[in-house]
Amino acid sequence: MYRQTKQKEAILKYLRDTTSHPTADMIYEDVRKKIPSISKGTVYRNLKVLEKSGKVSKLNIKGTITRYEGRTGSHYHFRCERCGRVFDIDEPIDTGLDKRIAARTGFKITHHQLEFRGLCTDCISRGEKWD
Repeated sequence: MYRQTKQKEAILKYLRDTTSHPTADMIYEDVRKKIPSISKGTVYRNLKVLEKSGKVSKLNIKGTITRYEGRTGSHYHFRCERCGRVFDIDEPIDTGLDKRIAARTGFKITHHQLEFRGLCTDCISRGEKWD
């Protein structure tokens, strides 16, 4: 259990109100507009506490800075290879995949993370080419 503070409340509200998967620095910049005295260290500490308590999720997407989100349920992500934005994919989690891998390997699978990559619709509409 953790003590609820105005800093934690502001961080949590920001994450629940956005779908942009911000970095800790982005969260700091936004929350600082509401709480000018907040420090980066406070944001980082509170993110750690909120993650441990299950209130926020931490995304360690390969090749990017750690990002956070207020959506804590299992879901997939898409990362644009051009602009770097991360999007939630509303597709049911394939729990059958966990079962198939467990049966084949003998591992106890608790969950899996899946990241799709390519070009987002904004980059496509700007005429971005795939290399």
